[in-house]
Order: sequence, then C-alpha cells, then structure tokens
Amino acid sequence: MKLHTLRPAEGSHRKPRRIGRGQGSGKGGTSTRGHKGDASRSGGHAKRGFEGGQMPLQRRLPKFGFKNPFRKEYSIINLEKLQMWVDADPSLTKVDIAWLIEKGEISKNAPLVKILGEGELNKSLAIEAHKFSKTAQAAIEKAGGSVRVLERTKAEPATKE
Repeated sequence: MKLHTLRPAEGSHRKPRRIGRGQGSGKGGTSTRGHKGDASRSGGHAKRGFEGGQMPLQRRLPKFGFKNPFRKEYSIINLEKLQMWVDADPSLTKVDIAWLIEKGEISKNAPLVKILGEGELNKSLAIEAHKFSKTAQAAIEKAGGSVRVLERTKAEPATKE
C-alpha cells in the first residue's frame, strides 16, 4: 500500500447537496437561509460579540479602575541587595545605572530606578539613581556613602568602553 493508491472507503463520501437550484431540488426558494433578516442576505452576519439581542458580555461586566498613561514605573533596588553585591565584591565603590544594567538587575530600556531602605548597608558607596526613599538615603549617608539623584526620565543605556 502506498500513499498515492489510497482512496476513501466506498460510500464514505456524499456529493454535497446543491442549494439554490430551483424548487424541484428541494433546496430552492430561500436556499436554507430562512425568511428575511440579516442572515438571509449575502454578506449579512452578526457583529463580533453580538449575542442575539441579549446584553453583550462586555456591557454586562462592571467597569472600574484607571490606567494612568503618564505613570512612572520604577525598578526597585533594596539596600540589602546593595550589601549583597558589596559582600560579593569588596572593591565596589560606585553603583550607577550602567553598572545595574551590566549586572542584569535592570533592563536597558527599563524605566526609572528607585533605591529603597529595606536591609542595612555597611560600606560607603556612591549611588546614582532616579529616586531614593528617605530611609535609604539616610542609611547610605550614615554608612559614609553619597547619593546622587538623576534627572533623566529613562535609564541610560550601558556604554561600552
């Protein structure tokens, strides 16, 4: 048996009923479309989401909330994460956007970066970010580090040197 010799079983296929070929065919007149209405006409069909006159789902569900198109979304870095990096690399003295991108902590086209005060910092670090919480800023300065607030709206891409 080969693919080109295969045939459907005897009697398994019927010729399709020809509609709209006169009354004698048994499928003339309205040609199975019924009388009048959208569905009886060529090109006629219900709109997407139409539920036969019933109140559509998108109108039955409640509307709530608001999406602010001007919202600023921050990538969050906590002090404990900074301390973890310091423990891993004691020679670390500066943390900036390019360094965070290089470490894979934020995306190149990620939005803004905010430093939060969760955890402790035991080493003096110069940190550049778009925003700092009051507790984070106090903890960094207490450890002898410095804080620099960036004015950019997006994270600067990493530069290859």
